[in-house]
Amino acid sequence: MPASSVAAIPAAAPAVAQAHFAARLSLETDCADVHEASASGEADFVVLDVRGPKAYARSHVPGALNLPHREITPERMSAWPGSTLFVVYCAGPHCNGADKAALKLAQLERPVKLMLGGMTGWADEGFPFAEGAEPGALNLMPAA
Repeated sequence: MPASSVAAIPAAAPAVAQAHFAARLSLETDCADVHEASASGEADFVVLDVRGPKAYARSHVPGALNLPHREITPERMSAWPGSTLFVVYCAGPHCNGADKAALKLAQLERPVKLMLGGMTGWADEGFPFAEGAEPGALNLMPAA
């Protein structure tokens, strides 16, 4: 009997799979983990919404700071210690703004992870959004 399309290409050796998935997890996080850490008060990272200010003001992840990816510069980043972990997000899987931001942060030798799914992922999880132009504006809005 021929192998299924899943098994037609053999799975990687466990050591290869371990290295691959460990590398992915060192570069990415998900909405649930960000939400859990933020809700519990254990956030040991800074969340950056890298979309434009108008999109941020309409809705954003509660507690996220707005820093459009085009504005990430050594001068702007000097506000945080060099060891600060940044979690970046943008509109969602259709947007590469978070990738651009992550690349800039890495080029500045800053620790960074991409929040998978961005705003779309946050909404899909059913988490509330904040609104307003200020990071502390936590007038929580239900997920769309």
